[in-house]
Amino acid sequence: MGDKTPIKTPFFYGWIIVIIAGLAAYFSGPGQTYTVSVYIDSYINEFGWSRTTVSSMYSMGTFAAGMLMGVVGKLLDKYGHRKIATLIAIGFGGALLFISTVRTVPMLLAGFFLIRLMGQGSMGLISGTLVPQWFIRRKGRAMSLVSVFGAMSMATFPAMNIWLIQRFGWQNGWRTWMIVAWFVVAPMFYFFIRNRPENIGLYPDNEVPVEETGDVIIVEEEAWTLQEALRTRSFWLVNYVTVIPSAIITGCVFHQISILGQSGLSPETAALISTLTSVINLPIALLAGGLADRYPLKYLMAITQALLLAMVAALFYADSLNLVLVYGALMGIMMGMQAIVRGVVWPEYFGRRHLSTIRGVNMMAGVIGSALGPLPYGYAYDLFGGYSEVLLASMIFPLIGIFLGYLAKKPEKMD
Repeated sequence: MGDKTPIKTPFFYGWIIVIIAGLAAYFSGPGQTYTVSVYIDSYINEFGWSRTTVSSMYSMGTFAAGMLMGVVGKLLDKYGHRKIATLIAIGFGGALLFISTVRTVPMLLAGFFLIRLMGQGSMGLISGTLVPQWFIRRKGRAMSLVSVFGAMSMATFPAMNIWLIQRFGWQNGWRTWMIVAWFVVAPMFYFFIRNRPENIGLYPDNEVPVEETGDVIIVEEEAWTLQEALRTRSFWLVNYVTVIPSAIITGCVFHQISILGQSGLSPETAALISTLTSVINLPIALLAGGLADRYPLKYLMAITQALLLAMVAALFYADSLNLVLVYGALMGIMMGMQAIVRGVVWPEYFGRRHLSTIRGVNMMAGVIGSALGPLPYGYAYDLFGGYSEVLLASMIFPLIGIFLGYLAKKPEKMD
């Protein structure tokens, strides 16, 4: 089977691509913070490492992984999603096998680097750039379905990993997902991904041009190269409003069990907060997809920053289960909106042709942001014995982001 091998279905094959991209988002779970956070106490308890040490290794590994996301994006554009995604899934399984063997701090650093590069970074880039190749007019609605899978991942992985650790140990917890990556995800990518609809005689959104010459016509919006995008103000504003949530939410989720533990919640109850977040995330993502297809994205970007500010404020003032639930609900609403904005804004503003390269740079910034997020929270805990100071400081960034998001309008090419 090749990249251009047709697959006949009674419906538009782009919807199969949506499911594949959604499963990529779902199975990125072992490399996401909401999974890693469940394993943190296992490392601290077994090896006697401090929370700052583990946080530092996670931040350094994530930062190093983020620096390579631009390279991953270029590879996706050059060789296509099918080949590179299959290799990434295989590499992700190897990364999960390696992190199950951690015994020293340098090994922990290497393990975090590998699962963040292959899981959170590369698998996320696959899910975020494959669907926009198949949809232009309906990309908001298509990406909203992908976001549902991401929400389901956040809802299910913490509880599944707590069960795996308690029943089989943390090493076998990681190895379970290694098996899934090798024997489920990699074959799925290889057999079902097709890079673009034009490659197999179809068109984005399944809409055939009015005038047909008999040859396959490449349907393309205005295409920006990375160099052209870098010269626009919108590129930098969009990066800010997509990176700030990565940093803040990663910091909160990474230390979530510890933060919520100060409110008297058990790890099992803290895991249920992720479930609440995801349950709320699902309908919001579906709603946001329709909004993204109808309204200027600058309004949605400003709204996501306002939601982030409210979420951090709720956590800052949380002194009861009710306020913690408010925090989880706001996170779900914010993440549902943010996932759609992040998935739609780049192809909408800069086109499909160089999308993976441009998104790779954004993913690099986002992964670096998520690398920096947990570190100040860990330092704040060790220094102050709590998180109030760092949460208060975190509110400044989304406050600025509300105004920057509103200013981030769609760029226009100069003739």
